Amino acid sequence: MSLLTVPSRIGAIAQWWVLTCRLIRPSWRNGELVTAVVAPTVFTLGFYVPLNLVMTVYGHGLSSYAQYLMPMIVMQAVAFCATSAAFRAASDAKDGLTIRFGSMPMPAVAPLAARITAAMYRAAVSLAVAVLCGWVIGVHFYGSWWDTAGFMAFALLVALAFCLGADLIGSLARSPEAITQVLIFPQLILGLVSTGIVPARQFPSWLQGFARNQPVSQFVYGLRALAGDSTGNAGVVGLPVLGPGLAWAAGILVVCGALGTVVAVRRSA
Repeated sequence: MSLLTVPSRIGAIAQWWVLTCRLIRPSWRNGELVTAVVAPTVFTLGFYVPLNLVMTVYGHGLSSYAQYLMPMIVMQAVAFCATSAAFRAASDAKDGLTIRFGSMPMPAVAPLAARITAAMYRAAVSLAVAVLCGWVIGVHFYGSWWDTAGFMAFALLVALAFCLGADLIGSLARSPEAITQVLIFPQLILGLVSTGIVPARQFPSWLQGFARNQPVSQFVYGLRALAGDSTGNAGVVGLPVLGPGLAWAAGILVVCGALGTVVAVRRSA
C-alpha cells in the first residue's frame, strides 16, 4: 500500500465528518431532531389510545395491543426520519450545494455518506424514543438479549434502507416542498394497509394478500418476533419469519445505494 493512500483516506474521513457535523449540529434549531423525538410519541398516542379498546375486544393474537402495535410505532418513526432525509437531499440540490461539493477535491460519495449518517443519527434517536413510548404503554421484550439487540439492529437496517431510498428521491426531485408531500402517500398507504395496526384477517378479502405480503408488514413480522410475547404467538425468530423482511431491506439497500452512488458520481464529473 502506498504511503500516499493513508493521508488521502484520513482526509476523506475528515471531509465526511465535517459534512456530517454540518447536518447534525443545527438539527435542534431547525426542528429535525425535535421531530424525531415527537413523532414516535404522536404515533403512540394516535394509534394506541383510540384502538386499544377496540382491538382488545376483537382480538389481535398477542397478550396486549401495545405489544402488537410496537413494531408499527417503530416503522412510522423511522419513516418520518427518511422523509427528513429526502428533504435535506432536495434542499442541498436546490441550493446548489450538491454541484458545489462535486467540484471540490473530495470523494464523490462523501456528501451522500454524510447525509445518510445524519439521517441515521436521527433514526437512532427516534428508535430510542419509540422504545421508551412502548415501555410506557406496557411493551416488554420477552426474548433473549440477542433477540432484543436484533430488534434494534433490524429496525436500524430498515431505517437505513428507507433513508437511502428517500435520499435518492430527494436528490432527483430537487424540490423540498414537493418531496415531503410525495413521500407522505406511500407512507400512509403502506402503513395503514399493513398488519402493523390490525391483523390481515380484518381487511377485506381482496386486500388481505397485499396487507400480509407488502414490505412494511414483513418488517413488522420480523420485529414482532424479535420482541416476543408472553403468549408465544409473536412468531418464531428464524429465517422463515425474518427472511422476507431482510430480503426487502437488502434489496432496497442495494438498488438505492447503487443508484445514489451513480447520481453522486455523475454530478461530480
